[in-house]
Amino acid sequence: MTALARANPPLTIGILILGCVLTFAVLAPLVAPYGVAEQNILDRLQRPGAKHLLGTDQYGRDLLTRTLFGGRTALLLGLGAVALGLLLGVPIGLASGYAGGRTDEVIMRVVDAFLSFPALLMALMIVTALGASTMHALLAIGVANAPGIARIVRSQTLAVKHEEFVLAARAQGDSHPYIMFGEILPNLLPPIVIEATIRVGFAILASASLSFLGLGVRPPTADWGLMIREARQHIFLSPWPLLCPGLALALTIVGFNLFGDGVRDRLAGRG
Repeated sequence: MTALARANPPLTIGILILGCVLTFAVLAPLVAPYGVAEQNILDRLQRPGAKHLLGTDQYGRDLLTRTLFGGRTALLLGLGAVALGLLLGVPIGLASGYAGGRTDEVIMRVVDAFLSFPALLMALMIVTALGASTMHALLAIGVANAPGIARIVRSQTLAVKHEEFVLAARAQGDSHPYIMFGEILPNLLPPIVIEATIRVGFAILASASLSFLGLGVRPPTADWGLMIREARQHIFLSPWPLLCPGLALALTIVGFNLFGDGVRDRLAGRG
């Protein structure tokens, strides 16, 4: 780890941050001092202290507990949305780049039409049409990520499909699906992994934004965006209900961005 830290500081810091976030999220039911929905109106808006290490919110719920469980929600939505984006975007980009010609033109014009909308705006429109819920937020963010992933996979496919191993597979009569998924796709994994890692941070931010607008996770589920939404009315009376989820959200996004940058440098031989 010491050698890695010297050679690639972003990757090391990203691993440490994400390791902590993942550990606390997984162990939240075991380490949280209170129930996630447990409330005591007599303890509302308490400062950090011995009884509540990070204080309480306006309902008297423990902020440490809510922040820990909020990490589980954030990771579930972020990782799930990016996985859905990959499931949709990778085959589209792979097929478009491999087919080429008019087929590529038609597919890419449709992808460009979706890319003309900012990803967060597209997610907002989708979840508004479907209705506010956790699953709809995951679906909306996943679909919003798919066009960008498709375009990146398509560009990488164009660079690989004329390599000798692909030409050899064609010459020996291998099927097109096998060539795409058995020969080309494995060689695209490094850029796909880098892109997916960076997009998890965006997906977490997008899910928090939807929850803040009242279009994502529904109460009383612990979610950082929802916690910020509920705390904004009491920011001058007690800043803790806003600072705790806000800092957790920022730290997690920074962790994924550093990890993605570090992996990119590592695969490029710069760390």
